[in-house]
Order: sequence, then structure tokens, then C-alpha cells
Amino acid sequence: MKRTIVVTGSTSGIGLAIATAFAGKGDNVVINGFGKAEEIKAITERLESLSEGRALYHPADMTKPAEIADLIETAAKTFGTVDVLVNNAGIQHVEKIEDFPIDKWDQIIAINLSSSFHTMRAAIPHMKAKKHGRIINIASAHGLVASPFKSAYVAAKHGILGLTKTAALELAESGVTVNAICPGYVLTPLVEKQIPDTARARGMTEEQVKTEVILKAQPTHEFVKAEEIGALALYLASDDARQVTGTHISIDGGWTAA
Repeated sequence: MKRTIVVTGSTSGIGLAIATAFAGKGDNVVINGFGKAEEIKAITERLESLSEGRALYHPADMTKPAEIADLIETAAKTFGTVDVLVNNAGIQHVEKIEDFPIDKWDQIIAINLSSSFHTMRAAIPHMKAKKHGRIINIASAHGLVASPFKSAYVAAKHGILGLTKTAALELAESGVTVNAICPGYVLTPLVEKQIPDTARARGMTEEQVKTEVILKAQPTHEFVKAEEIGALALYLASDDARQVTGTHISIDGGWTAA
């Protein structure tokens, strides 16, 4: 039976890998994010080629609650319900707190934290009506530990873990589970973009940032693959994970083991 999966921030990187994993299982997938029309068309066509289900794109801006609500309602109206919600949308900005632009702080909190509240608020009634659902919030190793120059991102990801736990307790008897995945560094467009920013903030070369900052944090000294996060999301959405709720699973090459 086809499920309906909504993945925010899924036109590239981790989100696209997760959408691809679910499409490979034959599910209907609703993707969201920025990109050129021809690129998005190619993504939806590729997802449909992998799946027995459909792929639908919704352009909701994750800073706008009304558009976020419409994303969920469009998915529910098109496919009948929302079975799995994956909150993945995120942006980054690297700067010292005293120089951190206020508009960037507000934007990161809106996209990386508040958007997950708005999607959950809209999706939970559909899941409760079916007495079944899966909510997967993509947090970060930065939801557990901090790094300098990433105040808004770290604050938002810590907030995601608190939101995850609260929702899991509220939904514990409803058949709906709520969990978070905490990835380490994945070489996504978001990470690639922050390498020059981090180099500037730390007075380092970009290669030094990769080896001495990013991969130094992960004892395996390897980037996590986006496809590995997709596989973990499939597990959390499965019936085998029905008693896994209100927790986080780290996939960070050992970063948070110390």
C-alpha cells in the first residue's frame, strides 16, 4: 500500500536522498525546496521513474506559516492523508555572535526550527485520524554539541530535539511516532557553501577547514553519505520502529561519542 511522504527542503542534499529512498519503496513523495523549474521537473520525473507512486512538488517558503500549512493540506488533499513527515529544510550562516546579522538569525530560526512546528501542527490531525503516522525531524550533531560561529544553527537544532520529545509525549498513545536524526557532516550544498565562510571566520584555507575543522570532528574522518540518512529514515518510518519515539539517532562518524 502506497504511503504519502512529505519531505521539506528536498530538492537537493539530504532531503533529496530521503525522498529518493521513499520513492524507491513505491511511495508517493511530496518534495519542497528551491530550484529552477527545469531542475525540479527533472527531479520529480526521476522520483516517479523509481516509484509506483507519484512525485509532487510544492514551492512553500519555509519562513511563511500559511504556505507551510498549504504544503501539508495539498499533500493530504491530493493523496488522502500524510503518512510520513520529514522535516529537513535548513540553512546556515557562520559568524561571531556580536557580528551575527539579526535578519540571518531570524531566518535560520524560522526555517530550521519554526517550520517544523508549522508542518507538524498541520500534519498531526491527519495522522491522529488514521491512528498512525511517522514524523522524522532532521536535527544535527549540532543538536547535541556546539561549535563556534554557528549560534543560530546550534540553537535551532537543539530546539528541534526539544520539539521532537514534546510531540512524542503528546502523541504516545495515538500511533504516531516522532524522532530525530542527528547527522554529522554530509558533503551537501549547505556544507560546501559554509566552507569558505568558515575559512574566513577562522582565518584558514578552505582545505584546512575540511581537514582540521569538519572531518576532525568525526573520528572516522569520513563524510556521512546522504543515502545512509535516507536508509535510517526508512527504518524510522517502518512498522519495526513503532516503539522508537521521542529520541534521536546519531549518524555522525563518532562525533558525539566523546
